[in-house]
Amino acid sequence: MKVHVTDLKPGDCLMTDTFNSVGLHILPSGTIVQREEISLLIRQRIEYVSIVARELPQTIEEQSHGLHDDFDQVIMNYESTFLEALSQGSFTPDLVDATLQPLLETLDKQKDVVSLLLLLDREDVDTYQHSLQVGLLSYYIATWLGYSKEERYKISRAGYLHDIGKSQVSLSILNNSGWLNAAEEEELKRHTAYGYDIIRRSMKDEATALVALQHHEYEDGSGYPANLRKNDIHPYTEIVTVADIYMKLTTSRLSRPKQGLVSVLRQVHEMGFGKLNGNVVQALTGHLLPGFVGKTVQLSNGETGTIVMNNALDIFKPLIKVDEDYRDLSRERSLTVDEVFI
Repeated sequence: MKVHVTDLKPGDCLMTDTFNSVGLHILPSGTIVQREEISLLIRQRIEYVSIVARELPQTIEEQSHGLHDDFDQVIMNYESTFLEALSQGSFTPDLVDATLQPLLETLDKQKDVVSLLLLLDREDVDTYQHSLQVGLLSYYIATWLGYSKEERYKISRAGYLHDIGKSQVSLSILNNSGWLNAAEEEELKRHTAYGYDIIRRSMKDEATALVALQHHEYEDGSGYPANLRKNDIHPYTEIVTVADIYMKLTTSRLSRPKQGLVSVLRQVHEMGFGKLNGNVVQALTGHLLPGFVGKTVQLSNGETGTIVMNNALDIFKPLIKVDEDYRDLSRERSLTVDEVFI
């Protein structure tokens, strides 16, 4: 079957050899394309390729109707938006709206945000998955801060698109699991300006473009690209930045192992004193921590128990039931919650 390169999906198999416009051999037949190969085809300005026919989708009875499937579909659609931005320098905003709005309507009924975050927690998080995570968490934070439904959607969409500028950054940099050199670091930082330009070319929404440009700015002036301070940062950006940092900290990186949700929340809480907007951070901690009550947790000593009560005076030191005993972490100061489970 013949498909446009932007409609390729990871796992598709090329049926024939692929050549560019000057006859240079790009990929051989039988190649199982992944995101790197799709990007290569786009950079070589190849429009159509022939692939082995895809397997038919499952029957309705065989399909799963869990949120995992919804998330996977949204991630695939974001990938299409990302590749469109890569090849054209702009994207189709209608696809973003058609993708995001139905999911947010579904999530309006999902009150257990902690379970939602655990559901989104995956070992290998790429730009596409991270963008969805940030978009959804931004939506909840905006809800907790009292924004209207229309504004909540705009803020969520801004979070969903905040990293679209990475479509213009070299794959060798994006996929580098090691340390970047100074020149590579500077190129990666340009994704904020790239994102602003892409969004401005794609849709009439200055706020969404500003979020892409500013989401690495901090209230103390230590961020980039313009070292902005509190009064110069758009309110939508302050929400998306908190969501972005929170979700990044839950992902393992070369410089640190994977961290539990409570540990990450504690770090974000500390950043709320000067670096991040305090009201946004308070909305996050104030609404997530009660959601941990009733959840199974693992303590730093290896014990497993259930959070039965939060401590109003020390929000990160709850009361834990372990078998028939109780651990009051406000008294046993050396103990911490290391991991939370659905």
